[in-house]
Amino acid sequence: MKLKAKADGPITFRELFKKGDTPIKLSYIFMGTANLLNGQIIKGLAFLALEIGFVAWLVVNGFHALSMLQSLGTKSQGWVMDESLGIEVQQPGDNSMLLLLFGIAAIILIFLFVFLYIVNLRSARKIFTLKQAGQSLPTLKEDLNSLLNEKFYITLMSIPLLGVLAFTILPLLYMISIAFTSYDHNHLPPKNLFHWVGFANFSNVITGDIAGTFFPVLTWTLIWAVLATATTFFFGILLALLINAKGVKGKKVWRTIFVITMAVPQFVSLLLMANLFNGSGPVNAMLQNWGLIDQPIPFLTDALLAKVTVIFVNMWVGIPVTMLVATGIITNLPTDQIEAAEIDGANKFQIFRNITFPQILFVMAPSLIQQFIGNINNFNVIFLLTGGQPANSNFHSAGETDLLVTWLYKLTVTAADYNLASVIGIIIFVLSAVFSLFAYTRSSSFKTEGA
Repeated sequence: MKLKAKADGPITFRELFKKGDTPIKLSYIFMGTANLLNGQIIKGLAFLALEIGFVAWLVVNGFHALSMLQSLGTKSQGWVMDESLGIEVQQPGDNSMLLLLFGIAAIILIFLFVFLYIVNLRSARKIFTLKQAGQSLPTLKEDLNSLLNEKFYITLMSIPLLGVLAFTILPLLYMISIAFTSYDHNHLPPKNLFHWVGFANFSNVITGDIAGTFFPVLTWTLIWAVLATATTFFFGILLALLINAKGVKGKKVWRTIFVITMAVPQFVSLLLMANLFNGSGPVNAMLQNWGLIDQPIPFLTDALLAKVTVIFVNMWVGIPVTMLVATGIITNLPTDQIEAAEIDGANKFQIFRNITFPQILFVMAPSLIQQFIGNINNFNVIFLLTGGQPANSNFHSAGETDLLVTWLYKLTVTAADYNLASVIGIIIFVLSAVFSLFAYTRSSSFKTEGA
């Protein structure tokens, strides 16, 4: 009597093991056995070769990588006396950085093997189902044809997925893992070892010695993100409305003038602005020559003025972008609503508040959220304009205008406190992800997405 699959789907792997024949059962131990003993030689050999290769790697390197992942090394590099030579020679030691990397890579490889093992069982289940139904098994040519037709998406995605694992998932897991270690300037490999410290780094950042730097930098980061986003958004819309207003001549010329700032590379504009607002720069020199000031204005060296300056310069860089987007929206707004409002006696401000602005905001809400997150991570404006300066002796490797992302850079490149930098990176990610989800799910664009 032929076995029928359950109405709600294929049989489970447990049922397959109970009711399958010997080749099916052997596939649970030796991958590809069901394929080999049912005429699918190449496919079976491929599964078996992958299993043999995995077991060989596990014995030669895998178990060692996993065991060393627990301690991250026990033998430090140093100098020992060589009695035969009569001099001190360097003794090689463990490299905690490589041990952490290899350990994470080993875990990823194990998960990959588990996935291939499940693919092997699915192949055995397909053989069992076809044989129960009295159908012929697909040949190698038919399997290859399916990978170029109905399963072509698997063929296209396989290489990119391997690239994502190697160049995205592995570095991301490595960065996250560093947040739970003592990898700082006192424990730099290969000379020194670092070890697991649990959540001590998070505690240090939030409630410990680094909290005096973290919370002021976090506060300024949020203030900067809000002001930088709001100013470029509202002034960009205002500029678009002014250029597109009736009676304005040379609209194309005005748009071109403002778009020129986008044509110039951003880092060039920012470095130019840094020179303009320098203590001995053209702006201060011009004001002094006119007799308006006696001493140079500390645009970039005073804490408050430096923050105002970076917001002002960011407006110069960001307003044209918003202006272009808003112009496209304004020129496509339905004129019948505006004409009806004008007939009813509405003034320009009422039309803008109740018709124009809501429709612009509806279209630009996702872009506005993206701009806010981009400003949280806006490295270029701060680093190229002020470099995080002016300095603050109470901060750990941070200046008055540093954002979390520029502070992270300094912790990594200057201070070599990689564990703290990793913690800051995780906090930035959580902050950005939570805000994005919260803001977007409550925007009108999301609520009316189905419509």
